Amino acid sequence: MTADEQKQAAGETAAVLIDDVEVVGLGSGSTAGYFIRAVAQRVREHNLAGRQFVPTSIGSAALARSLNLPLIDLDYVGRVDLTVDGADEVGPGLSLIKGGGAALLREKLVWEASDRCVVIVDAGKQVERLGAFPLPIEVVSFGHALTARRIDEVLKAQGIEADPILRLQFGSPVRTDGGNLIYDVACGVIENPAALASALKSITGVVEHGLFLNLADGALIGTDDGVIALQP
Repeated sequence: MTADEQKQAAGETAAVLIDDVEVVGLGSGSTAGYFIRAVAQRVREHNLAGRQFVPTSIGSAALARSLNLPLIDLDYVGRVDLTVDGADEVGPGLSLIKGGGAALLREKLVWEASDRCVVIVDAGKQVERLGAFPLPIEVVSFGHALTARRIDEVLKAQGIEADPILRLQFGSPVRTDGGNLIYDVACGVIENPAALASALKSITGVVEHGLFLNLADGALIGTDDGVIALQP
């Protein structure tokens, strides 16, 4: 199976999880897109009207609307029964790196408001240690170069010899849905994700980082032999 076929298999398997819940968080990115499409089909075919959906990005909201899924604002609903989302890396204990699609802040807000979170990925995303995928760090645009220098100091203190690189697209800085900027750090290996997460959040100017720790309640991993379910 190709990576896309594995993503699709994981997304379609996860769609069954909406049967017993009312409010569902919709993740962002290509794998979450397969889930959203499978959810829309399941709602139609199994008469699951009444469910409401909280999108984690403008992109996932647009896809959901195009499929006639009813959206609800996170502030209005307060709690989410289940969120299903992709990840860029899945490490030990279902520790995650997310944010390759620059939606990490909204994703984490929805994840932390959810009673259950399930990550869906292809087999290539599962790793023994986090860090091969560059860690996204979302920062406010004002004084972002100074914030990047502070990030660099924190990285060095954590034993990570990698520079924060401003994410660009077509020569211009990438803007998140919240209007912030993204710096990516090619850590290589993150020896202590919890310590790094705490240190990054202590920096003024850092809005959020892509380390999702102790948030995933399960994982569905598409492989050549089918979809494998993992617990933390």
